[in-house]
Parts: sequence; C-alpha cells; structure tokens
Amino acid sequence: MTGRIGLGIIGAHAQRGWARAVHLPALRDSSDFDIVAVASTDAAKAAEAAAAWGAKRSYGDAHDLLADPAVDAVLIAVQLPKRENLVEAAIAAGKHVYVEWPLALDASTAERVRDLAEAEGVRHAVGLQTRNHPAIRYLRELIASGEVGEVLSASLHYSIGTAEAWSERYADLFDKTKGVNHLAVVGGHAMDQFGHAVGRFTELTGRLSTRIPEVRITETGALLQVTSPDQILAHGVLESGAPASVHIMTGGPAGAGYRIEVQGRTGRLVLASADESLVAPRYTLTKTTAAAAVAMPVPERHWTKGTDNPSPSDNAGEVYREFAAAIRTGTAVEPNFDTAAAVHRAQDAIRVSDATGTRQPLQ
Repeated sequence: MTGRIGLGIIGAHAQRGWARAVHLPALRDSSDFDIVAVASTDAAKAAEAAAAWGAKRSYGDAHDLLADPAVDAVLIAVQLPKRENLVEAAIAAGKHVYVEWPLALDASTAERVRDLAEAEGVRHAVGLQTRNHPAIRYLRELIASGEVGEVLSASLHYSIGTAEAWSERYADLFDKTKGVNHLAVVGGHAMDQFGHAVGRFTELTGRLSTRIPEVRITETGALLQVTSPDQILAHGVLESGAPASVHIMTGGPAGAGYRIEVQGRTGRLVLASADESLVAPRYTLTKTTAAAAVAMPVPERHWTKGTDNPSPSDNAGEVYREFAAAIRTGTAVEPNFDTAAAVHRAQDAIRVSDATGTRQPLQ
C-alpha cells in the first residue's frame, strides 16, 4: 500500500470524548491516513460525527463500516466494557486495527486477539502512546548507552488527584471487573512507559488497596461502592536483573505526577514531571554523579513536532506514523498487541500476587 490509508473510526463522537480530543487532531495532521468513514451507536449520531471528523460516510452500525471496501484500517475508540467483539470483527474483515487502551480484560484475551490478527495478516496498534514522549525515548537511550553505568535499581512513582464525585457515565472506572479502572488504565500507561525505558519485569510481587471505598454519583447523589484499587504497588526484578518498584497512587485533591529514578554504578537519572498529566506530562531529566547534578535537556533528535514536551495528540500521532509503516511494510511496530499483552500480563500478575501473597514469574 503506497497511497494514503483509508481509516474508519468506530466510536466517533461529534462533541466530546478522548478520541475527538486526541485522535482527531493527530489524524488531521497525518500524511498517512484519510478518515473515510465513521460509526456510532445510531445513524443520526454517526452523521453528526462524520461532519465533525470530515468523513464522507457514516454508519449507525460498526459492522457496516467494517464491510466498507474504502476502509483499509480502523480505530476502535469504544471503551472496553462496550466493545464486545469489535476487535475480532475488524480482524475477520481484514482491516488493520488500532485499539484504544486497554486492549482486553486480561492477558489471555489480548494474546488471543494478537494471534488472530497475525493469522489474518492484519497489522495492529494499541493506544499506549506515552512511550513516544521524547523524554521517555531519551531516558531509554541513556540507560542503554550506559550513561550511569550498570543499572542497580529503578523505581516509578505516579500520583494523580481524583474527585470523589463523578458522573454516572464514569461508573465503570470503579468496578474491578470492567477493565477500565485505575489498575488497567492509569497502571497501563504508567507501567508501559516505565518498562519501555528501563525494561520489563521478569517477576514481581503486587499489592492492591482501595482506600476510598465509595464515590458519589453527581446526577443522583447516590453513593457507589468502589471495588477497584486506588493504590497499586509492585516490586520485582527487571530483565537486566536490577530490582525495581512501582507505586501508583490515585485520590486526594492533587497529585505530583511522575518520578522515575534509575540508580546506576556511576550516577543517577531522575525523570520528574511538573504536573500530574497521565499521558502528556512536562518532564525534566537530571543526572547526578559524585561531582554534581546536571540538567539533561532532551536532544532535538527526539523531539516531536518541534518540542520536547508534546501534546497527547502529538504522541498519538507518532503511533499513527508507526502504524502506517507497519501496514505498508508488513512488519511489526510497537506499541502493538504484543505490547498490550505484556502490560496485561504484568497487571494479571499483580492481581494474582495480591490475592495469593505469592511472587509471580512473567514471560
């Protein structure tokens, strides 16, 4: 495929939503994709979305979009609890597929859809775009080049403030069975960028805790019982053999964002954010040795669209660029369903470890 790629959007909305805020700007800037069709839950909503997204065709049924021969690839922006079999249907239709994070409820499901895609020759991508942040790419490069010598240990801390009153359309966030809670979403984005920079866990021990047991629904004033964790802890061993720890904290009026610390034999790297943004923090990187602490500006070779601190849509744009390359060349490019399966395996291991009190090996 050498021309522009016809993209269909499943879950497009005319006025609101993550897809409209993040994916639409990325696609408008893309030289690889044309938005040719959108699908929503009914024909009228789909027509409104088509006008907002600049698509020529709209469908009130996602399966009709999948049957459209002008659609080469699809973005599935529907939230996981409402997604049903859309990923499998897109693969069966032979459409290359970009799925918003999370990909699945668990690792076994993620691995199954990955295998289906590979069997059909379908290229795939997943919305873990924060690993494309220039500062994360630079940190990964510094570690790999031995900037601070052999890595002795690494840690990730992430905290974000969260309200205790929510619209009922966000109720699934607080249900541990729905797959869009803080472990799945916040933990997925945070742990993927950490793993991309320092390496994945090969074994871990996890602990989950729910410190805020109920939230209020704004429309009714009713209290909703929370079953999902707001405190996520894991510690274990990385691929390098270095021990590592993760603490993801949600709740309270404000958070401190990210702090990734890598302790090496000859120095220490600290990547810290100036805000609590989950997917587009403003990072600063510092290297400390016995002699001094020095700022480490991100080199321009890692910048995205002329900046070292791009927007969420700019980071998503990098995923689209790689996705297009995968479609055109037939080669795997991350973040894809393999990436997603690895993150889901780590999350499953945290859950099992918390439930059993045992250390969990990872593939």
